[in-house]
Amino acid sequence: MTRLTRAVRGLVTALAAVLAVTAGSATARAETGPRAPKDFVALRTVDPTILQEMRYFTPHNFVGERIDGYDQPICILTRPAAEALHKAQLKLLRGGYTLKVYDCYRPQRAVNHFVRWAEDLDDQAMKGEFYPNVDKTRLFEDGYIAEKSGHSRGSTMDLTIVRLPARPTRPYHPGEPLVPCYAPKDERFPDNSVDMGTGFDCFDTLAHTLDPRVQGEQRANRLLLKSTLEGLGFVNLAEEWWHYTYKPEPYPDTYFDFPVSRKSLAGGR
Repeated sequence: MTRLTRAVRGLVTALAAVLAVTAGSATARAETGPRAPKDFVALRTVDPTILQEMRYFTPHNFVGERIDGYDQPICILTRPAAEALHKAQLKLLRGGYTLKVYDCYRPQRAVNHFVRWAEDLDDQAMKGEFYPNVDKTRLFEDGYIAEKSGHSRGSTMDLTIVRLPARPTRPYHPGEPLVPCYAPKDERFPDNSVDMGTGFDCFDTLAHTLDPRVQGEQRANRLLLKSTLEGLGFVNLAEEWWHYTYKPEPYPDTYFDFPVSRKSLAGGR
């Protein structure tokens, strides 16, 4: 073996060692990303019959784009919250209904995305549907946007009721004409849920669960959701008919930031 050959071989060996160390470091960095505690689960593994329309994975939300941290369109919850939701689903199925979730666990990075959007007063692309009567300068003061969200603790979800058999909801097409979220059901963006009086994430006082202007079938639908869930330990946020938190929360003071992804869960499920 010539000196040149030995030198080349030594150089290749050294380069391979450097690449191995670099790859190992990258793998280590990937593995040390935020992960969910073991008692967080994908809702589908507890109850596969609950419908999931994860709005923040899509551009059909008040921001108008997929929200940071939503890597997959799945509902993640603490196991106690998911199991209580399963019990609620069994009750509703007997009456010819199913639950549908719009949002569940929400990482802190998503909340930060909301805050950045709210501070950008020039971005009002989705105002016509989600906050037609609210000045964007008041989103923080009126409580529509906050720097922390109960969703990040893992036991809060946004949900509605769908009458069976459930028909699919057509996808939103960015740029299509927007209709106020409080318009009559046959005029606002289609949703296969029962009529709750407003659409999901409607920044308007009409979305308050017991707003006295909401009567008849719409009020009855809200009360059906409310009575079903409250009987199983859920607490409603009075300002949002869709917002419920399971009590007692396993993590009442912890705000998580792992991505919404199966890879974030124990076993990657």
